[in-house]
Amino acid sequence: MKTKGLLWALMLMALLTACSDEKAYRIGVSQCGGGQWREKVNQEMLAAQHLYEHDVKISVACAHDNSQRQIEQIDSLVASGIDLLVVAPNEAAAIGEAISRAKGKGIPVIFFDRKAETEDYTAFIGGSNTVAGEACGIYALLLAQQVERHKPVIVEVTGAMSTSPAQERHRGFAQTMKGHDEVIYLSENGDWTEEGTRRIVKKLLAEGPRPDIVFCHNDGMAEDGYKVVAEDSSFIPKIIGIDGLPGEGIAYVQQGHQVGTYIYPTHGEKIVRLALDILTGKPYERENMLQGMMVTPENVNIVDLNSRELMKQNHDLVTIQDKLENSLVLYDTQKKMLMASLVCIVVLAIAVVLAVRAWWQTKKTIRQRQAMNEEQTLFYTDPSSRKLHQAFITPEEALPTPKSQDVLFAEQLNEAIRKNMSNPNLKMDDLGEELGLGRVQLYRKVKAITGQTPVELLRQMRLQRAYALLGNTTKTVAEIAFEVGFNTPGYFSKCFKEQYGKLPMELREQ
Repeated sequence: MKTKGLLWALMLMALLTACSDEKAYRIGVSQCGGGQWREKVNQEMLAAQHLYEHDVKISVACAHDNSQRQIEQIDSLVASGIDLLVVAPNEAAAIGEAISRAKGKGIPVIFFDRKAETEDYTAFIGGSNTVAGEACGIYALLLAQQVERHKPVIVEVTGAMSTSPAQERHRGFAQTMKGHDEVIYLSENGDWTEEGTRRIVKKLLAEGPRPDIVFCHNDGMAEDGYKVVAEDSSFIPKIIGIDGLPGEGIAYVQQGHQVGTYIYPTHGEKIVRLALDILTGKPYERENMLQGMMVTPENVNIVDLNSRELMKQNHDLVTIQDKLENSLVLYDTQKKMLMASLVCIVVLAIAVVLAVRAWWQTKKTIRQRQAMNEEQTLFYTDPSSRKLHQAFITPEEALPTPKSQDVLFAEQLNEAIRKNMSNPNLKMDDLGEELGLGRVQLYRKVKAITGQTPVELLRQMRLQRAYALLGNTTKTVAEIAFEVGFNTPGYFSKCFKEQYGKLPMELREQ
């Protein structure tokens, strides 16, 4: 026993040594879409992973402008065990429940760039879209003063008005236009798309009023508008955009396609700083506004130089960090191999001691068995002991009835399903592996015994378990849905009604 205690102590020491590294916080990022502006944010966050006193590990997911996909990604990131969630919502209303689920599990939530229609968030960080709209409005009015011979026409082409950036940029621009009767102000919904922007500009050129100044909610839309007006060389209005990235908005100003762009700030490193303040319990502001600036033909070259240099530095920093992480992984592997070798040497020495002890114990056991065999031989050959021997024999009729192979299989399958029921990603291959059967064998055997496929049987058992929990616990429908292995409460309710003819809440009310 002392030898075994020593062995466990050595193994525990090795485990503690291997796990003594400082915690790296895991941050999940759900971006609403792609594009160079969001890639710049991602690059800045990745570059800041080891910038501060605590290391972080960034995982980025992109919803590609699909709200349902973003909801699934948020749930997946939360389930993966992240410490904090950063979200740029695709639509303000759609993801509210997913954010509430994350907050309900104790995961802090940072909204970046955009907000959703929920108060279940920990902090917001990003540029002010309202301020961006105001800045572009002031610049548009300044440009309008240069128009002669007629009343200037200013047209705003908005993004999708279901998104908070479009709503706020429009609010800031429209507020700036108020009270300026010296201009004609029009607003059209371009829906963030090339098709929407081209349609609006073509209509204005064909039907009027022809715009003198066009303000688009991002530089991509502004470039789409320029391509339309460039086809009519007799009239090219002054075009303003937002984002101000090298290679896009800044390049468009340098090329003369736009007369201005507003640099909507990214500052991914500040997102990481805010996340660490929240995770380590330091003071932080709930609302964090980043400052942007207007780029014009007068300052575009110096802004472009600075922006490109910063992006290059971020790229170089990420490359250096990747190489450093590879080196650290190699060092950590070598350290663990050395520790494992030392442990193996100690374990080998202990094994030798145990082997000698086992050899001695075996010899002792052999001697004891020889003595017992002699006593048993005497017991069975002595007539006076035969009657006593019968007392130790169980009659056949008292033996338990053997179970059929199908019954044994059904019991094993039932136990396997109940044990893994809460896993929403449970596959038939997993059940088959636990029961020692392939997919086809499992299917045939379950179908032959129950008349159902394994998937149908699994769903029925999940719904039966949910039925019992609804009647015997105070858990919510969502909690029960997740407990019995459904990904979403909505799908659970649909299946429950198909099975029992009523919704879960209807059953609970009865």
